[in-house]
Amino acid sequence: MAASLLLLAGSLPAGAQCALCYESASQAGQRSQRALTHAVILLLVPPVTMMIGLVGVAFRYGRKRDEE
Repeated sequence: MAASLLLLAGSLPAGAQCALCYESASQAGQRSQRALTHAVILLLVPPVTMMIGLVGVAFRYGRKRDEE
């Protein structure tokens, strides 16, 4: 499911954070725009993975505490 969300997010157009970033990205060629998209997705992987891990640990700890 997470992979399908990432693919969906990669296909949606997104606005840039600032005017300079927007102009820079819009002036770039197709290969550069694709590289920026891949870079953003790649930079999202570590925080999302850490958040999933922390939520998993929290649920595991909660279940273990409830059993005791």
